[in-house]
Amino acid sequence: MSMSGDNDSIFPPPASAGEYGIVAVSEIVTWEMLADAYRHGIFPWPGGEDDLIPWCFPPRRGVIMTDEFHIPASLKRELKKFPFSLKIDHDFNAVITACAQMPRPGQDGTWITSQMIVAYNEFFRRGFAHSFEAYLPDGTLAGGLYGISVGRIFCGESMFHRVSGASKFAFVKMAEVLAAMGVKVIDTQMVTNLTAAFGAHEISGAEYLKLLAEFGGTPLDFSAYRG
Repeated sequence: MSMSGDNDSIFPPPASAGEYGIVAVSEIVTWEMLADAYRHGIFPWPGGEDDLIPWCFPPRRGVIMTDEFHIPASLKRELKKFPFSLKIDHDFNAVITACAQMPRPGQDGTWITSQMIVAYNEFFRRGFAHSFEAYLPDGTLAGGLYGISVGRIFCGESMFHRVSGASKFAFVKMAEVLAAMGVKVIDTQMVTNLTAAFGAHEISGAEYLKLLAEFGGTPLDFSAYRG
């Protein structure tokens, strides 16, 4: 493990990130390491099962401010027709496993390795990670996403769908729940066509740290919203 942090973190300062945004690498990932990393704006991004784990603080970050979140008109019409219902934290392992198995254009394999699944499942049990799940009327898991609660910032990690529209439904419902809970920032890491449609835009790493200082903190309690 290559890490040398200050007294507040095992990780080097985010400002020490190199050209590719890597601040450290390790052979393992644990829930304690995840808790430390997200508190400082850092996240793991492995390349594959047998690779060392890079811990990243990218120079640019995609974010959605919840008070600027908007739903495209075409999707508003679709939402009325979708047959899905939402559950929160009902089957976190099924969601992260499905995210790992989801084919991604231009991507060979997945960064959600077996070690990551184990660590994030423990992170979930400790109250940091959460899943938003879209179900069909017969109880089939149709899609969803998961992410990390860092005070009034929610770090979206990955999403999947087995039925068209399911991940969009889960994302919209997630944003509604997070806004109701007082979350101010949805960290999307990157800006994609989907997240841009909801209002995602890029900010600098320095700007992200300012948001983290203002809105970051301990995980929020999602129990009242699980239903």
